[in-house]
Amino acid sequence: MDDETLNTIYGEPVPASLVKETDHLIASYRALIEASPFFALASAGPDGLDCSPRGERGGAVTIADERTLIIPDRRGNNRIDTLRNIVADPRVALLFLIPGSGTTLRVNGRAIVTIDAELLESLALNGKMPRSAIVISIDSVYFQCARAVMRADLWNPEHHALAESLPTAGEILAEASDNELGGAAYDRQWPQRAARTLD
Repeated sequence: MDDETLNTIYGEPVPASLVKETDHLIASYRALIEASPFFALASAGPDGLDCSPRGERGGAVTIADERTLIIPDRRGNNRIDTLRNIVADPRVALLFLIPGSGTTLRVNGRAIVTIDAELLESLALNGKMPRSAIVISIDSVYFQCARAVMRADLWNPEHHALAESLPTAGEILAEASDNELGGAAYDRQWPQRAARTLD
């Protein structure tokens, strides 16, 4: 497959799919980001690709200006795959979801990791500062139409998976580690561990 073949199969993009792309946040795009508590952050590095879920009620991202986004790196599992990738290759992509809305927002840009004390202090949550922050310079931003969310019927409670029908984190860890980690004890302790590390 090559680019010419793809163009033959798909034809020209519709004008609306091109005019919606900007190199900065217009007012509408700012409103979508401010409404989104969750996004996926994709990065690439010498060890491969990473796509990390990020979320925070009340705004998962700080909008510094029309060309700059700031993401606090809240406590997690310390794998820091995303941060390692950004240090090696600044290119990132973000996909914002808004519960109840079919519209998603995509941002492509270049990122740096910072430990600037003043910035981290401004990002404190419940008195706890993130250990670092990701500062993204926007290259392009555009909304994605609702077709994928509509096809998935993503926000319809009737189609939500029942927790009891899915493997638990403890069960997954036990299977992946040949029962060296995880199990029922892991699941019992998880709510307390999570409560201590949400900030």
